[in-house]
Amino acid sequence: MSAIRRLATELKHLPGWRAQGRYVAFAVDDYGSVRLSSREARDHLEASIPGFGGQMDCYDAVETCEDLEALFEVLRGVRDSDDRAAIFTAYALPANPDFHHMREEHAYAYESLTQTFRRLSAEQPRAYEGTWELWQEGMREGLIRPQCHGREHFSVPLLERKLRQRDRDLESNLRVESMAGLADSPEMPGVGFTHAFGLHDFSLLDNQREIIADGFRLFNEIFGFSSSTFTPPALKLHSSLDEYVASLGVKSIDKPFSGRQPAGNGKMRRSVNFLTPPRKGRVGKVVRTLSFEPCSGNKADPVGQALREIEAAFRWKKPAIISSHRVNYAGHIDPENRKRGLSQLEQLLCGIRKNWPDVRFVTVDELVDIMESGGR
Repeated sequence: MSAIRRLATELKHLPGWRAQGRYVAFAVDDYGSVRLSSREARDHLEASIPGFGGQMDCYDAVETCEDLEALFEVLRGVRDSDDRAAIFTAYALPANPDFHHMREEHAYAYESLTQTFRRLSAEQPRAYEGTWELWQEGMREGLIRPQCHGREHFSVPLLERKLRQRDRDLESNLRVESMAGLADSPEMPGVGFTHAFGLHDFSLLDNQREIIADGFRLFNEIFGFSSSTFTPPALKLHSSLDEYVASLGVKSIDKPFSGRQPAGNGKMRRSVNFLTPPRKGRVGKVVRTLSFEPCSGNKADPVGQALREIEAAFRWKKPAIISSHRVNYAGHIDPENRKRGLSQLEQLLCGIRKNWPDVRFVTVDELVDIMESGGR
């Protein structure tokens, strides 16, 4: 790590809430969300969409039975000082695009997550039969804890525009029931296709409120409880929506330490955030301490880098909130991708347990409760 990077790692821990114990929480995005339907779909999109590529577009897919079984085996294998298994806080989407309706009607509609799993179980039984049941078993065993990531991971206004215009990239995706590699629209500056709450026009804020409320309703219906934390897709959310999200029962919103947020009219504003507990009348902030993306190829030693950043967090009495994405542990498109990701995850978990025997694995919503109470 360079001296400048080391200094930045230390400085970002100075402000914000401090912990009495050593807590580790994995915040893992994109569970339940459709990306690629199959390896054949990827081949089709690579041939159809110029410039198609990138980790998410080429390797991500709805989690399969094999994905969950392999993940749960790794999580079970490492236990904390309370003899509790490691656990993923899975930021999940309760809805996906309804491909059949969009192909037939050229209008947007969504299907619920349970409908997605039923459809995939019928279309690809070897990969998906029993996946939803396994999801529920993992929840009961304390290996995976869902929290709300929105309704769907895609900008509905952008998809609607592409449907009206019969854009070739969307047509190619609909043919293979995927959502990958979609180009931006010049009429919607600053809004990527995965930015569910990207904002180019203030008139869309009311529509975004409706989508957020519907997403929380669906989440509650599908998972059987209300989500007390929220991470918007791609971490994009106009600040005026914070209060509305809080009105839905959310205690804390996941925000980047620093980043650009939509300001409307195609403009972005830079913001800096710190870990803040919820207070009466004010939503708290969850700020992830470090990023662990072992399959991205951006770091030569992702485990060593993560352990050094965890050490810095603990030195400043901060929880280690580890940011990650499902794609690192997904093997439907390429089983080797899952194998690499889980191997690195296992090394990280073992390193945490070895270096800090008194560590406690918690979910993000549990950590927020700890912050709120000021206790252990």
